[in-house]
Amino acid sequence: MSTLVSITAIGQSPASEFLSAHRIDDLPILVIAAHNQCNCRCMMCDIWRIREPLELTPTDLGKHISAIRELKVQWVAFTGGEPQLNRNLFSLARTLKDEGIRVTLLTAGLLLEDQASELASTFDDVIVSLDGPREVHDAIRRVARAFDKIAAGVRTLRNLRADMPISARCTVQRANRRSLRAAVQATRGLGLNSISFLAADLTSAAFNHADGWPDSRKEKVALTISEVGELATEIEALIEEHTADFDSRFIVESPAKLRRIVQHFRADLGETGHVAPRCNAPWVSAVVEASGDVKPCFFHPAIGNIHQRQLSEILNSPQAVQFRANLDIATNPICRRCVCSLNYRPDGPATA
Repeated sequence: MSTLVSITAIGQSPASEFLSAHRIDDLPILVIAAHNQCNCRCMMCDIWRIREPLELTPTDLGKHISAIRELKVQWVAFTGGEPQLNRNLFSLARTLKDEGIRVTLLTAGLLLEDQASELASTFDDVIVSLDGPREVHDAIRRVARAFDKIAAGVRTLRNLRADMPISARCTVQRANRRSLRAAVQATRGLGLNSISFLAADLTSAAFNHADGWPDSRKEKVALTISEVGELATEIEALIEEHTADFDSRFIVESPAKLRRIVQHFRADLGETGHVAPRCNAPWVSAVVEASGDVKPCFFHPAIGNIHQRQLSEILNSPQAVQFRANLDIATNPICRRCVCSLNYRPDGPATA
């Protein structure tokens, strides 16, 4: 991580040296939640319940371009809510592209076909949520023909730009615990480049769960002891039957990482302890929400707001530096329950 933080100045006190090691001079990855609402009604997320729309504007971004340049941002991922609801999404993306920054769209995919032309000409790649084959996906997203809308959007994008990387991301939960192999087949059937898996978040305040989940909602997503056994069987079958897909990274996670998804659900049931994944997200990335709040990652509290201070000032404020200095990933309760870690290496590809 030493290549990603500032070098301590000669003559500083030990305490100052320690804090200086947690300043951010290079920020390789920036995640921007372009819009706070969503057009899905997903079982594992309450963002769709948000009634007051918020979105980042070109003016908002323009005020921070110098800071983004100063921080040497290499990759911006647009997320949400649903980023395609932002009326100025493509203007935001082009502004960053003009700075030589890679721009990625993370989307539920319902608007891919409608916006295909601008997507193909503006974005470098797309990651679409895909929670299983048609019936499973539509049931989880609770939107009629959601799968078919993704399929139509992907076909249109491919017709416009055949080589555009389009990948799938599957959130593992109760409703698709026996459908992961089917999700891989669906990914291939849609002509996507790869699929990644992550466990559903059951404990954090993210995804509009600021007040926590009532048990009646959580139990629709969480797994019982017997269902975790079914998930384990499904993952072992996936590992055994898809060796070539792991080798080619059509399935992005390693077998070991997939097995950790099972451990995540076992820990939620109290069968084992939560174990934090390898992660350096707070030192190499930041999340800017549609409200302007800046977070070290999706799950930790905000450390500032871009409507009040420059992004670089927020990331290197005394509060932010102290947060990183005090953060022990292995023991922090939020990190130990994390489902979406980032372990960035400057000598390797930037993968979330």
